Amino acid sequence: QVQLVESGGGLVQPGGSLGLSCAASIIIFSRYTMGWYRQAPGKQRELVATITSPGNTNYADSVKGRFTISRDNAKRTVTLQMSSLKPEDTAIYYCNARNSLDGSLDYWGRGTQVTVSS
Repeated sequence: QVQLVESGGGLVQPGGSLGLSCAASIIIFSRYTMGWYRQAPGKQRELVATITSPGNTNYADSVKGRFTISRDNAKRTVTLQMSSLKPEDTAIYYCNARNSLDGSLDYWGRGTQVTVSS
């Protein structure tokens, strides 16, 4: 059973920084593209960033230049470093793991709340 456990959410002031981490209980972590998604109240879940096993990254336009996704294949973790945070970044952030060979193997964490407010 694959489990993804997020940590690091919280309350931060506009312009501040916050880091999220996701620990994955995936045996062959290197076969998975990892990602962060978010869902704000009343909105659909949206892509924030993804990273492949070799380290290729993709970002939503709204976070480019402010957020950085990284992974440690040995520790089976993925992190999202967020800076210059804005109130519109407020959302529940979800960790995702999708098998690069079989897209039906798609897993989600329970999410962690990020609130950007003064």
